[in-house]
Amino acid sequence: MSGTNSPEAVKKLLENMQSDLRALSLECKKKFPPVKEAAESGIIKVKTIAARNTEILAALKENSSEVVQPFLMGCGTKEPKITQLCLAAIQRLMSHEVVSETAAGNIINMLWQLMENSLEELKLLQTVLVLLTTNTVVHDEALSKAIVLCFRLHFTKDNITNNTAAATVRQVVTVVFERMVAEDERHRDVVEQPVLVQGNSNRRSVSTLKPCAKDAYMLFQDLCQLVNADAPYWLVGMTEMTRTFGLELLESVLNDFPQVFLQHQEFSFLLKERVCPLVIKLFSPNIKFRQGSSTSSSPAPVEKPYFPICMRLLRVVSVLIKQFYSLLVTECEIFLSLLVKFLDGDKPQWLRAVAVESIHRLCVQPQLLRSFCQSYDMKQHSTKVFRDIVNALGSFIQSLFLVPPTGNPATTNQAGNNNSGGPVSAPANSGMLGIGGGVTLLPAFEYRGTWIPILTVTVQGSAKATYLEMLDKVEPPTIPEGYAMSVAFHCLLDLVRGITSMIEGELGEVETECQTTTTEAVSSPAQSSEQQELQSTSDQMDKAIVSRAVWEEMVNACWCGLLAALSLLLDASTDEAATENILKAELTMAALCGRLGLVTSRDAFITAICKGSLPPHYALTVLNTTTAATLSNKSYSIQGQSVMMISPSSESHQQVVAVGQPLAVQPQGTVMLTSKNIQCMRTLLNLAHCHGAVLGTSWQLVLATLQHLVWILGLKPSSGGALKPGRAVEGPSTVLTTAVMTDLPVISNILSRLFESSQYLDDVSLHHLINALCSLSLEAMDMAYGNNKEPSLFAVAKLLETGLVNMHRIEILWRPLTGHLLEVCQHPNSRMREWGAEALTSLIKAGLTFNHDPPLSQNQRLQLLLLNPLKEMSSVNHPDIRLKQLECVLQILQSQGDSLGPGWPLVLGVMGAIRNDQGESLIRTAFQCLQLVVTDFLPTMPCTCLQIVVDVAGSFGLHNQELNISLTSIGLLWNISDYFFQRGETIEKELNNEEAAQQKQAEEKGVVLNRPFHPAPPFDCLWLCLYAKLGELCVDPRPAVRKSAGQTLFSTIGAHGTLLQPSTWHTVIWKVLFHLLDRVRESSTTADKEKIESGGGNILIHHSRDTAEKQWAETWVLTLAGVARIFNTRRYLLQPLGDFSRAWDVLLDHIQSAALSKNNEVSLAALKSFQEILQIVTPVRDSDKPETPPAVNVPVPVLLGSISGPGLNRPFVRTDSIGERLGRYSSSEPPVVTDELEDLNLWWAAWNTWYRVGSESTKPPITFDKLTFIPSQPFLTALIQIFPALYQHIKTGFNMDDLQKLGVILHSAVSVPISSDASPFILPSYTEAVLTSLQEAVLTALDVLQKAICIGPENMQIMYPAIFDQLLAFVEFSCKPPQYGQLETKHIANAKYNQIQLFAPAEWVALNYVPFAERSLEVVVDLYQKTACHKAVVNEKVLQNIIKTLRVPLSLKYSCPSESTWKLAVSSLLKVLSIGLPVARQHASSGKFDSMWPELANTFEDFLFTKSIPPDNLSIQEFQRNESIDVEVVQLISTEILPYANFIPKEFVGQIMTMLNKGSIHSQSSSFTEAEIDIRLREEFSKMCFETLLQFSFSNKVTTPQEGYISRMALSVLLKRSQDVLHRYIEDERLSGKCPLPRQQVTEIIFVLKAVSTLIDSLKKTQPENGSLPKFKERKVDGNIWAQVIALYPTLVECITCSSSEVCSALKEALVPFKDFMQPPASKVQNGES
Repeated sequence: MSGTNSPEAVKKLLENMQSDLRALSLECKKKFPPVKEAAESGIIKVKTIAARNTEILAALKENSSEVVQPFLMGCGTKEPKITQLCLAAIQRLMSHEVVSETAAGNIINMLWQLMENSLEELKLLQTVLVLLTTNTVVHDEALSKAIVLCFRLHFTKDNITNNTAAATVRQVVTVVFERMVAEDERHRDVVEQPVLVQGNSNRRSVSTLKPCAKDAYMLFQDLCQLVNADAPYWLVGMTEMTRTFGLELLESVLNDFPQVFLQHQEFSFLLKERVCPLVIKLFSPNIKFRQGSSTSSSPAPVEKPYFPICMRLLRVVSVLIKQFYSLLVTECEIFLSLLVKFLDGDKPQWLRAVAVESIHRLCVQPQLLRSFCQSYDMKQHSTKVFRDIVNALGSFIQSLFLVPPTGNPATTNQAGNNNSGGPVSAPANSGMLGIGGGVTLLPAFEYRGTWIPILTVTVQGSAKATYLEMLDKVEPPTIPEGYAMSVAFHCLLDLVRGITSMIEGELGEVETECQTTTTEAVSSPAQSSEQQELQSTSDQMDKAIVSRAVWEEMVNACWCGLLAALSLLLDASTDEAATENILKAELTMAALCGRLGLVTSRDAFITAICKGSLPPHYALTVLNTTTAATLSNKSYSIQGQSVMMISPSSESHQQVVAVGQPLAVQPQGTVMLTSKNIQCMRTLLNLAHCHGAVLGTSWQLVLATLQHLVWILGLKPSSGGALKPGRAVEGPSTVLTTAVMTDLPVISNILSRLFESSQYLDDVSLHHLINALCSLSLEAMDMAYGNNKEPSLFAVAKLLETGLVNMHRIEILWRPLTGHLLEVCQHPNSRMREWGAEALTSLIKAGLTFNHDPPLSQNQRLQLLLLNPLKEMSSVNHPDIRLKQLECVLQILQSQGDSLGPGWPLVLGVMGAIRNDQGESLIRTAFQCLQLVVTDFLPTMPCTCLQIVVDVAGSFGLHNQELNISLTSIGLLWNISDYFFQRGETIEKELNNEEAAQQKQAEEKGVVLNRPFHPAPPFDCLWLCLYAKLGELCVDPRPAVRKSAGQTLFSTIGAHGTLLQPSTWHTVIWKVLFHLLDRVRESSTTADKEKIESGGGNILIHHSRDTAEKQWAETWVLTLAGVARIFNTRRYLLQPLGDFSRAWDVLLDHIQSAALSKNNEVSLAALKSFQEILQIVTPVRDSDKPETPPAVNVPVPVLLGSISGPGLNRPFVRTDSIGERLGRYSSSEPPVVTDELEDLNLWWAAWNTWYRVGSESTKPPITFDKLTFIPSQPFLTALIQIFPALYQHIKTGFNMDDLQKLGVILHSAVSVPISSDASPFILPSYTEAVLTSLQEAVLTALDVLQKAICIGPENMQIMYPAIFDQLLAFVEFSCKPPQYGQLETKHIANAKYNQIQLFAPAEWVALNYVPFAERSLEVVVDLYQKTACHKAVVNEKVLQNIIKTLRVPLSLKYSCPSESTWKLAVSSLLKVLSIGLPVARQHASSGKFDSMWPELANTFEDFLFTKSIPPDNLSIQEFQRNESIDVEVVQLISTEILPYANFIPKEFVGQIMTMLNKGSIHSQSSSFTEAEIDIRLREEFSKMCFETLLQFSFSNKVTTPQEGYISRMALSVLLKRSQDVLHRYIEDERLSGKCPLPRQQVTEIIFVLKAVSTLIDSLKKTQPENGSLPKFKERKVDGNIWAQVIALYPTLVECITCSSSEVCSALKEALVPFKDFMQPPASKVQNGES
């Protein structure tokens, strides 16, 4: 109060006081002298105080009793003027706070007197007020007296005074309590207030209270007493009091000073013990009252509801509940129950209205509601107050609809009339009601004919009461219709809003707290949990658990009532805004229940909204239950069987905005949608959109409803799953008003946004959404079974949409989503299926293109997850789905091909899963994908996938739908192999790393690493897989594929095989090549021999390929050749492998079986392969040119020679696989890559194979018919040509047995005839003496052999005889062609070419063996010349055999098939003998040649005296030539045999002599006919024989006399015979005269004459050149002989007379030699034997 303390103010105060006192003394001067005196002494007193004291005010206060006295006395005068002056002065003193307690007491007493005299009443009130408000000096009795004074003034007759007094009372009461509050503030720091203890039973115990508190206590206590109509304890002097005023005062204190009651137990005690019982007591008339009982209007409290008191009581109750609920739990329970009871229908309207208003006040205080719930509903044996309140509101609203309100009859009737009004006019605007034909805009509820307007009663969220504020009304007011309903409606809305905002706020706090604590806990995972401040967390958790229990109880308590009321209101609402509010409340509740996980209540609210969205009675089955249990049983069926038709005249006063088809199995007419349905639908969308996270299983309800609405509105899915307005497919098309037409895009948009917002849902909610969509979709699928009408695609479309927007966490929903879509893909309804596939492929594509975090390239699991459904689609059999799948693959490849990474196996798997029977277009599309992969993506995929590419490409090769695809896929395999080759290094490295990783994993798991071709390195396995695939294609049923695959396989192995590890070759050989050979062999041998008419279409097939067997033959040839070529070119790699010899054997076995197959093409090719592996031929085609591996300067020798060139002594440029492998061969020492297989065993194996092939193929068959297979000449030739080279390798071990075997084969081979249709190409014309290539080969083989023997070691030479035998056997063919089994061959002479018709039944033609035999003979001679002296040749009687063999043609002579034969035979014999005889003589003693001589003699005999007759057409020259040959033979005898007679067996010599004798002159028979004689006389020959005979007869080499004797005897016989002939001739000549003698006799005489001349010549020749005749005669020739010769002379002379000129010339020749005898006789003639 600085204003009153300042010196100026004090000065002013003193002046005023003095002037007041002066005025007083003036007024009282006349009438009241004591007063005047007092006043004057007062002035002195004031002055004295002011003069003496510095603290003037304090001094004034001390002396205030004295200072105030004059004024009190003035008041006592009861004079108005004086009194007023005094009161004003006193007030001034009070306002300066200079009144002491005593003074104050005096003032109050004086005021009381004035009051009792009814003086200056208003001034009194004012003074009291100033006194009490300016200071706190008035206490206790004085205070109570002041307060009573004010009360008394309230009850005066003057209205103004009354009202002023009432106001003053109110203020004074407030002041009393304010003082207490201030006092508490002052003492707060000094002493703590004792804690509130309830139940202190001493109601008068105030000793503990401080002064102000005591006053307040006493005051409040007396107020209660007064209201209760009891006597006050403290306010002594009260005369009257009204309850209404008392209640108002109580209410104001309770409302304004709650803390007083809460902090002081004494006050709390008052509340419990006094106030509450009072209130309850006062309520009793209202409780007991039933409407309709009599009422009296007396103001006294009697048993009937009295509006002013009732209304005030309710206000007090409101305050009590609001402020002191915590203190008065039990009491509040009673109050609340009372409130609920006041809503009953039998209570007066005004009472119900104020009760509703009171409840409304509670409803806007959610915390309070929460406390109710905690204190009552959650306690076991307590009233469920909160539930009752809500239920009461609900019943209240219901009752308003059911019972027409009685308050206002007019409105009742009006409401009644609504019902009888005409039908709602259809075109009325939305939200307007047709009432009795007139149109009004009043918002209202309308239900079953009851029409209740909606009034605007209060602002949302505040409880502004109307009737609770009518404190001035005594009579109950009239309540307008609709007021109670509107307030109740607002109660509901505020209740919902309050509860939800409160709970959600708290929920939010708890969640954030939990999150922060959990994140703290999570953020330091290194620390152990013990170190965490777990205490706080667990406290919070407990708190949260408690809170959650409260929230759940609140919701559980209220939801039924709320739902019932809201549903009813929703049904009845005709106002868009009201509908909106109701829906919003339902939505909020649904969301809250959802957040708290209260499924049943959540579903119930959602069901309500759903029902509102659908037409009345529509599809009751859709929403017939709300329990979660049935939810899981899927009773939310989609099939709206029970659709009822509704017409616009129905009870719904809503405007119809759409007519559409119900979604049901059976078509069922149409249904209608109203604007309210659409409004509900939007709420539903809103709910799903904003609260999707808490919908859980009720997504099913929501989506089912939306699906129906979408169907009725005719929205159809478009790309990406969004729904666009479309046309209904069947039935009358959907009718939509323009209002809805404009709404549809919005709805469709919201629908899309709803699913877009699913990206903000948490994972669990998202799963609920997906599950709900899936079950909807399943139902749609069930409906679509068995009919092809348009299915509902809502669910599928929305699944797609949901998937697309949740790409960022696609993992969590991918499996259920795609799993379901895959089921849809298998649906029989094509539209459904098509959409399933569309959705699935769109999702996969979107998933792959989405920018995931981390990106797909680093999240392989996700990528595989995304691609997996694509693979799963392969199990669907519908071609349209598979086509979609493949198109998807193609698009993925085109957009994502570079980044597929680990997804490749899946993508490739999809291509590979296309089966043969799935139609050409599918296969074609799949193949297109594969081609794209091979051309563009091999470098980008992980190397581990390359194997799959190979498999897939191979599988397309095996598809038989389209040959071109198969062939192209083989081309792809070739491209792949090229890629492997070019990128070998990188692929190998990557595969090795991968392998190491897998190996490690396998070891950790303790399993064995399993992959094809395991022990081989991974890169090699890749090659092996490629080879194996090609191998499979090599046995495809289609020849073209086989051929292409075979060529590719061998080309790749040839071109790229160098990349393989040497050990891998083992697998290539065994698992790939031999396996392939086995299969080809099997297929070839079992192939069909039926003729294939044409190759499909009009393709003509060449006759060499017109059976399956022939086509397989081609494959066999190709395969065998390929394998052989590999063996040949890669021998340097294969040989170091351990089981090369086994492989070699298997290969030989294949060659053998092919060579022995009954197919010329195969067998010949087999031999070619045989030649190749023996490296006899080196076919260098393009594909076989020796490859030079890149960057290595070492040419890899394919066949022969060792590595040469600069690469050997410098380091390799690369150290990758190829280089290393070559390095292995070339770094240490140059590899000796020769054309030899080092291992002899291998060559012997080859020899055995050769032998088996030879013997089997040339063995003649047992029976012959048209189909008999006879090997062809080229085959046999090739077979034999193999031998020489083979022999080179086995010659060291080649023994007689082998030679024997060889002989058999050569012999058989040469014996095989030729089929007549082949003969023109093989046989030489008959005249040409040419060998066939086969025969040449045979001779070459023998030649090689004999050359080898020649230079071979000693022990080999025993083979000579065998070779001779073989050759001699061939020589025999000249006269006796060999037989081939039982086959009848035409001799070649008969098969003249002009007679051979093409395609005649096969005839077999024997070859012309003459040239062959002759060539063989030449070889024999040649060989014999070289080997005659060899021991083996001597021992084995080779010469004898030669002679024996030659004897045949020699004896046949002119009968030989070819004239040349015997001539050759003779010349050969001569050559052989010229060499052989000396040898024979040499070995004469050993007897090794004993048997030869007779053979030789016979041969000479057979030849010289042949039985065959020369042909008639033989010319003289020819004859003479032939004779000269005979002469040569005799010459040989004379030079080579006879001179050595003593070394020669005598029998032989005898035979020779006899033969010569026979051939000499005298042996000529006399039986020749004349015609022959001129030719047949071989004079030269005879002469030669004769000479030889003579020469031998007289040679001194004659070992025994007998031989010479024989010869001499023969001579004498000859001479004697000559004599006789001559004599006879002369006689005959003489007798015949002129007549010529017979020709025969003439010839004979000529012969004799010639013989004589020959004889003399011969005799002469036997003498030595230089010896004299007599001496010669002596030595050599027997004298008798000469005597006989000379004795002939006369006879000869006699013949001179003959007439024949021939005889004469012969005679001349005979006579001339006699000149040698004309010598002078010697003196002594000795015997010839000197």
